[in-house]
Amino acid sequence: MAKKNNKRKVLAFQAETKELLNLMINSLYTHREIFLRELISNASDALDKVHFQSLTEPELLGSDPELKIVIEVDKNNKTLSITDNGIGMTHDEVIENIGTIAKSGTKAFVEKLKEEKDLDLIGKFGVGFYSSFMVADRVEIITRSARLEKGVRWESEGFGEYSIEEIEVEKRGTRITLHLKESAVETSNPEEDFSNQYTISNLVKKYSNYISYPIHMDFYREEKPRDKDGKVIEGAKEEVVIDSKVVNSITPIWKKNKKDITSDEYFQFYKHHFHDWNEFAEVIHLNLEGKVEFTALLFIPSKAPSNLYDRDYSKGIQLYSKNVFVMNDCKELLPDHLRFVRGLVDSPDFSLNISREILQHDTQLKVIGKSLEGKVIEALKKLLKEKREKYEEIWLELGKALKGGIYMEYKNKEKLEDLLMFHSSFNESKMTTLNEYVERMLEGQKEIYYAAAKDIDTIKRMPQLEVFKEKKVEVLYFVDKIDEFLTQNLDKYKDIKLQSVTREDFKFEELTKPNASDSTQDNHDKDYENEAYKDMLNVIKEHLNGKVKEVKISKRLISSPVCFVNTNSGTTFNMEQLLKGVNQIAPKASKILEINPHHPIFSMIEKVYKNENSAADLKNISEILFNQALLIEGYELENPVEFSNSLCTLMSKAYS
Repeated sequence: MAKKNNKRKVLAFQAETKELLNLMINSLYTHREIFLRELISNASDALDKVHFQSLTEPELLGSDPELKIVIEVDKNNKTLSITDNGIGMTHDEVIENIGTIAKSGTKAFVEKLKEEKDLDLIGKFGVGFYSSFMVADRVEIITRSARLEKGVRWESEGFGEYSIEEIEVEKRGTRITLHLKESAVETSNPEEDFSNQYTISNLVKKYSNYISYPIHMDFYREEKPRDKDGKVIEGAKEEVVIDSKVVNSITPIWKKNKKDITSDEYFQFYKHHFHDWNEFAEVIHLNLEGKVEFTALLFIPSKAPSNLYDRDYSKGIQLYSKNVFVMNDCKELLPDHLRFVRGLVDSPDFSLNISREILQHDTQLKVIGKSLEGKVIEALKKLLKEKREKYEEIWLELGKALKGGIYMEYKNKEKLEDLLMFHSSFNESKMTTLNEYVERMLEGQKEIYYAAAKDIDTIKRMPQLEVFKEKKVEVLYFVDKIDEFLTQNLDKYKDIKLQSVTREDFKFEELTKPNASDSTQDNHDKDYENEAYKDMLNVIKEHLNGKVKEVKISKRLISSPVCFVNTNSGTTFNMEQLLKGVNQIAPKASKILEINPHHPIFSMIEKVYKNENSAADLKNISEILFNQALLIEGYELENPVEFSNSLCTLMSKAYS
């Protein structure tokens, strides 16, 4: 029903519009501040239209050719106005765009001009406009079409009806004035005071900094007047001074040609946009067109964020739609192992929900994400190849995240394995890749060997490495907590098995054959086989009362008397210790005790075993060897007193 008051009409909103208004005001948007982004986007849309149409109708611009948006904040009257000199609206267009949800001026315009590829249009006018009622209890629109001399005034309190009338308007364009609610002004949080000029300015920078047109604002401040020499006039009353500023950057750096952007410009953007004052390691600037169109600006940091490996670390890429900020942390674009990457993606193809806040998980997003992941990995490989020192530096900062990618998903193995770096026995001061290790493998070597422990010094003291040192076979040092767990998915590299030096499966026979030049030649002139000492080894195992799975003659020990090795599957000693360290239930590592047949202790064991009266001594020796191996592996002794007594008993007999 319409009521007439001269030329002024009061009309009811369409039923669907009433429903949307209620939803908009009460629950649709998470943050009320979004309203400003929506209104600025609509203004930008109107400016796009008049700019495009003026290419064939230059008279549309008339005496007002400078396209712009003006924001006015009136704290005293509690109003906020957004004005553009765009295409404007006729009486009927206002009713269609504002009073009727089903009809969208922008949508119809896009359909009409869908063949024009370079036209930048944003959103549906009506939908975004309704967000005004989250902060305003009354909204007024004054607009004039670029093709008419008369204007239109529209007003509503958002309760189901609106008024509309024709009025005289001097210039084309649209002015939206929000009469702010008390809750949008009288608030203890300055970030929610929308009558504050600095709050509005900050929101423009946050959401609409890269709108294609200048956004003007006047800033009011009070200061004492100055004389002609610039000195403050003492005793004079303060005067209001107005500073007119453009508050947005207009042209986003990611939309510029990367050939025209200096390294310093990238760094200044990175520093201020992502609040990292360390120089980034690499920048990736993409502009792709095709099935999905998008621009991306990504940075690989040189330093890991302090909380990168915390559970509550907030990862994600910023999203923009046609220069308009949409989302701060889109976690779906890059996999978790690339969570250190900072950056943004701008695409007109994103499927956004009605509020523009939640990006739908659609095919387009997956296509973009796959492309970005490939480009980041490609950039890291290029760094490794061309800037080795820099890559090693960032590897120490970010490498654990990349290792995590292989540990969590086998499918990442092929993508990431060439990026892995480890310290090794080849050169302890430098790191090596798996490919470099393979290139240095000895003739006849069939496996990639690694040793896992808490640090390099601990690895260097491991008795299991003695034969590797003697034969100068390179061993990788796994000192990150994740390293040994990594081998669950990284069991091979280029079809070459990764083999722990502490595993039972030790088949590199070349390592056990002494060279003529070995200083330990005399110690190796006897070929010791487990079968020849089977009974003695079983007795030692029985004395240990099920503490070990097996007792064997060692082929890996040179100078140490004894060591533990792990069975071919299951938890290792290092894994067990790590899991205990983080209070997780750790399956016990299955232990095999290896004895060095070249050590003097072995001859003593033989003599004691052959002496029928020395069964108790053999039990003591067995316990001592077992506890010695425990200490080497970093375990706590189960019974230190018993170990001490056994050792003292054996020593006293030796000197009696």
